[in-house]
Amino acid sequence: MFPEYRELISQLKGHDVHFTRLFDKHNALDQTIRNMEAHIEPGTQIQIEALKKEKLMLKDQIYGLLRQAAA
Repeated sequence: MFPEYRELISQLKGHDVHFTRLFDKHNALDQTIRNMEAHIEPGTQIQIEALKKEKLMLKDQIYGLLRQAAA
């Protein structure tokens, strides 16, 4: 996610608790979605879609923080 900000992501993860929490939650949701889609974890299509929307909102927040930190 956001390879152009790889270095900044590393810096923020080391110093910004809020950013780290958002980033970790995004990654956890991504793994949960993959597991549900692979039928490793139980989940309906509606649940998967709701998780994808939540993940997208987190990604938007992360991107906003990255742009703000880069400015």
